[in-house]
Parts: sequence; structure tokens; C-alpha cells
Amino acid sequence: MPALIELKLTELAQLFNSMDPSPFHERDLDHDAEEFIVSWALEHPRDDDLHLTLHLAQPLTSPIQPVQESVRHYFSYRAEMLWREFRQLMKEGRASLLIGLTFMTSCQLAAMLLLHGEGTARSVMREGLTILGWVAMWRPLEIYLYRWWPLLARKRLYDRLARMTVDVRQTI
Repeated sequence: MPALIELKLTELAQLFNSMDPSPFHERDLDHDAEEFIVSWALEHPRDDDLHLTLHLAQPLTSPIQPVQESVRHYFSYRAEMLWREFRQLMKEGRASLLIGLTFMTSCQLAAMLLLHGEGTARSVMREGLTILGWVAMWRPLEIYLYRWWPLLARKRLYDRLARMTVDVRQTI
């Protein structure tokens, strides 16, 4: 049985962004409606299919099919945007890693070659260069350890939302 998300609206227009001039099937969802749907989808297990039921206080004047297509199109578009953001992040990660490794290697070589010998000042400078080299690795490590997986998790959620069925019901 699919996981149910229910949204009560006065009229169908509340589901969509009133400032979006796009045709009906390409319109953006209202920010509050999207946030509500996404937050409820997060409450359900990741493996469950999703089902959105819209309860309207006013009668529906158009067929249901464009509503489902609009919702699916919107979340599909959002998933695509997150995929692009993920690919851009990986590109940034590769560039950061290359720069960080080059700089860290330079720092290590400088520490070995220029500061060879004994003494407190040389020891402090060697350690400083070592720390500076590792600090340069902060950004690529942040990207590859922490930043990518929330993007993919959000993309998977939007993919699920793009597949969900949408049902419109009139409440009396």
C-alpha cells in the first residue's frame, strides 16, 4: 500500500505558484505546498511508493490528469536540477582535490628541502607547512566526505515524488 500524503486546499490554484507564468503542466508548485509534500514524504520509509491526495473545498473545474502531470513534471525537474548540482559539485571536488594535492605536495617538498636541519624555528616552520598543506585539503575532503550524499538523497526523494500518483477529491 502506498504511503499517503494528504493536502487540504480551498482551490487547486493554491497548489501552484501564482507568480509563475508557465503553462499549467509546467508550473512550479507553491513553496509552502512543496515544503509540506516533501516533509511528509520524508516521514515515510524510503522504499514506500507515495500517493498524494488533494482535498479541495471548491469543485474541480478541469480534469485531474493535468494536475498529476504538473506535480510529476515539477518534481522530475527538481530531481534533474539536483543531479546537475551533484555533477557540478563533483567537478568542483575534482578541481579542489587537484589544487589541494598540488599545494600539499609543494608544502611538503618545501618543508623537506628548505627547512632541513635542526632548530626550533625550522621545526615550527616545517610543522606550519605541513598543517598548511592539510588545510588546503579541507575543501575536497568536505565535498567527498559530507556534501555529496545529502544531494543524492534529496534527488532520490524527488524521483520518488515524481513517480507518485495524485488523486484530487472534493470535500464537502
